Amino acid sequence: MAVLVGSARPGSLNRSLAKALTGLADAEFSFVFSRLDDLPLFDQDVLAAGFPPTVARFHGEIDAAHGVLIVTPEHNRSITAMLKNALDWLSRPAGANAWTGKPVAIAGASAGRLGTVAAQQHLRAILGYLDMPTMGQPEVYLSLTPGLISPEGEIADEGTKAFLQGYMQKFHRWIARHSDAGAPARA
Repeated sequence: MAVLVGSARPGSLNRSLAKALTGLADAEFSFVFSRLDDLPLFDQDVLAAGFPPTVARFHGEIDAAHGVLIVTPEHNRSITAMLKNALDWLSRPAGANAWTGKPVAIAGASAGRLGTVAAQQHLRAILGYLDMPTMGQPEVYLSLTPGLISPEGEIADEGTKAFLQGYMQKFHRWIARHSDAGAPARA
């Protein structure tokens, strides 16, 4: 399973949430945290010469994944530029969209009360265009209070832990339903 974290900051709330979510997944799932911060800005002229090495690496990670978990912060009521850039790279060249049919779930966290509601709604529109079956429920818009989730992904509140466990169980079923192979063997 590929994990895309929309924040480049190593200690970000969303990286902590991603670690917590992957730690709650069924044992047969494995996760690759795809690096996004080393991808060059999308440029059609650069693409004409072929994928740069970092984009080729990212493309291979997505090709090998049965599904994608996107955990993103909200920047100005939308997703981060870094995440949008990653989505753009693999939607090209025309007719070779690497995202087509790849099942996805999205989540996000912020220090504010609205979590990442606006960013996730915008992301859903983008994922629809990319032809990615997107899990609708449950939605994860966490307002992270200090100590709720540690940087290592440890969850302090049992209610939050149970909710996120249920989310990952639903994601497992979503992947099985929408994956070409129907099983997470390739992760």
